[in-house]
Amino acid sequence: MATTAADTTTPTATTWDDLVAAALLGTGRRTPPVAPRPGQDAASALLDAAAVQTVRRRAGLLPAVARRRPAPAPEDRRPPLPPAARARLAMLLADRAGPAGGSRRGTAPDLTELLPQWLTAANQYGYRAPAALLPALLDTARGRTDLRPEALALAGPRALWLARLNPQWKFALRSSPAGDWTPAALAAPTGDGDEARGYGEAAERTWQEGLFAERVALLTALRRHDPAAARTLLATTWSTERAEDRLMFLDSLREGLSAGDEPFLEEALADRSRNVRATSAELLSGLPDSALAARMAHRARSCLSLDFGDPRIAVEAPHECDGAMQRDGIVAKPPSGRGERSWWLGQLVEAAPLSAWNGRFGGRSAAEIVALPVADGWRPDLHAAWCRAAARQGNAEWSRALLGPAASPPAADEASWRDPAKLLSALPHGERAAWVAAFISVHGLSEAFRLLGVCAVPWSEPLGRAVVDALDIARDAGSYPWSFSGVMGLAERCLDPEQADRLEVLTAQPDESENGSPGAAGYWSEAFQRLVGTLRLRAAMRRELAPDHGPRCP
Repeated sequence: MATTAADTTTPTATTWDDLVAAALLGTGRRTPPVAPRPGQDAASALLDAAAVQTVRRRAGLLPAVARRRPAPAPEDRRPPLPPAARARLAMLLADRAGPAGGSRRGTAPDLTELLPQWLTAANQYGYRAPAALLPALLDTARGRTDLRPEALALAGPRALWLARLNPQWKFALRSSPAGDWTPAALAAPTGDGDEARGYGEAAERTWQEGLFAERVALLTALRRHDPAAARTLLATTWSTERAEDRLMFLDSLREGLSAGDEPFLEEALADRSRNVRATSAELLSGLPDSALAARMAHRARSCLSLDFGDPRIAVEAPHECDGAMQRDGIVAKPPSGRGERSWWLGQLVEAAPLSAWNGRFGGRSAAEIVALPVADGWRPDLHAAWCRAAARQGNAEWSRALLGPAASPPAADEASWRDPAKLLSALPHGERAAWVAAFISVHGLSEAFRLLGVCAVPWSEPLGRAVVDALDIARDAGSYPWSFSGVMGLAERCLDPEQADRLEVLTAQPDESENGSPGAAGYWSEAFQRLVGTLRLRAAMRRELAPDHGPRCP
């Protein structure tokens, strides 16, 4: 039998490691462990020998022990997407990289900004994601944290199944708040003695042995199913958890916070972690009838009084921050440039229930209290603390009083403490939109971006009209549209799609203004064409998801 040249030049004693070493060092520094054929250089002989050795290694490979086959993917009984909506999702996912950067975007809608709205609408109809698009959907959600809740809701239980098989999708185990824990899976089996604690053996095993993401998912799901059982489960390992984990677990109590959580949170006030103590105090201050809220109210009332001679608020800020105050979440050391007494006062007033002030100031309403003069220049500190309290407690009456009329310009000292966006969050959606519309009509768009961000989508007709009118005024003033790119982007996502036809007139290119910026009219025409095109695309997406029927429930 004839032998090949490679066989004659590769000694049987040559090992794979010898060949790798020669290749790494180079044939100029180390003589290869093979003899070249006539007319062949050393490097070629080395590569030939490596090729032969590779075939030998593969041919002689022993079969590995077969791994256990993964469990089948869970069934998802939700209805499939209509064909047109499925095609639309594939298009949106294919364009997830988004348009190239630059100030001029042209007239084409930005599909990356439409994907969040499409996912929200699809979830409202209770559809499931097509199996073939799940990898692309998970890849998109991996790169965009803003998409994860809606993307994972559409992907359903199969997203968690895939995440356990692909490390790149592990985020789904952390981002899916309830995981795959259904009420039936959480319930304790009858007769096993677990009814007293409210969760079964599977939940106990996951809590003791699971990954951190799985434990968070379990605790969140159990919190929704049985809040008391969630606290019981958390208490079993609380003292042995890391500080950062205790903080994350504690945050799960925000949802459905109730008086039943007070004993646990009171114990957490003595935690060895300052962040855990601060979060516990914040949660307790959100319970108006808690013992901590009563203690804070007592301290704060002792600092404020009503001067009846000339009705005004007199302030006597704390002179010290004792241990009891620090245990209740008051931070003793102020930030740089902030006085100690004003720092302590602000924290006390912020944590006190707002209901404590009506009686303290002679039965006055929130609006009447806010209108009272404040002695000795304490007004900014006091009103700033009331603003934080109103936002934290979601108190619409106080938020309304602190906001004041939208058309009125803020006082000179209000810019340092008033945050309209946070105060608006406590108001009903309709009132929010009306206030922001009135603000824009008077003050324009320069300070409206954050305010628009807290308004419900789609915007109400008066709010949408106020935004479009303000953009039209900016165009007539001759400025460039990218000075308002943030508001224009919000309009594309938040205007009612039914307004597209009414806005068509804005797409025409007007004559250049004598005092305007060069080319601004053309850029504005492009911007309005993109706005109208985006609104029409959103309307088409809505029809594709629900062509002939109303919303379905999951």
